[in-house]
Amino acid sequence: MDMILNIASWALIIGGGIFCLIGGLGLIRLPDMFARMHGASLIDTMGIGLILTGLMFQAGFTLTTGKLLLILVFVFFTSPTSSYALARAAINGGLVAEVQDDGGSSKKEAGPSKT
Repeated sequence: MDMILNIASWALIIGGGIFCLIGGLGLIRLPDMFARMHGASLIDTMGIGLILTGLMFQAGFTLTTGKLLLILVFVFFTSPTSSYALARAAINGGLVAEVQDDGGSSKKEAGPSKT
């Protein structure tokens, strides 16, 4: 049973690391701030979730597992909230999203009107 838990925990930890690396690559490759923020927040939340779950398997049923669970809940609530707040601040600041049509040409999408 220990061998199965060990393999599962390391698979989760390595999978979470891969997700975090993909999120880091998204920060470099995506075209504008909104796309980068979307990619990074979703992928990194999943990566952290997998890493913390793998660490919970490693810790067993101890106080450490409870602490890791509290960290996981905190991250799952704060990461989407902070991404939303950052996007709203960017929109209210006048930043517009860059979108591509089917022909591959890039255009700016208008933000909210300032009235």
